[in-house]
Amino acid sequence: MGYKTKVQLIKRLKSEQYYVNFPAAVAQAIEFTAGEEVEWLIDDHQNLVLRRSDSAVAVLKKKLKTKPT
Repeated sequence: MGYKTKVQLIKRLKSEQYYVNFPAAVAQAIEFTAGEEVEWLIDDHQNLVLRRSDSAVAVLKKKLKTKPT
């Protein structure tokens, strides 16, 4: 299942900035934290890859190991 979103452009006097917002369901499924920094990689003209830092992934893996079943 996909989630559609629009690319927004903010134009300022000396710069432009594009925004893509994640739907809350996607952000929660990925378990983003507020202020987390990520890196965008351009795979090709149709796909972007969002890369998390190794430390953010390590915290998630640690959380999974300590979660009671």
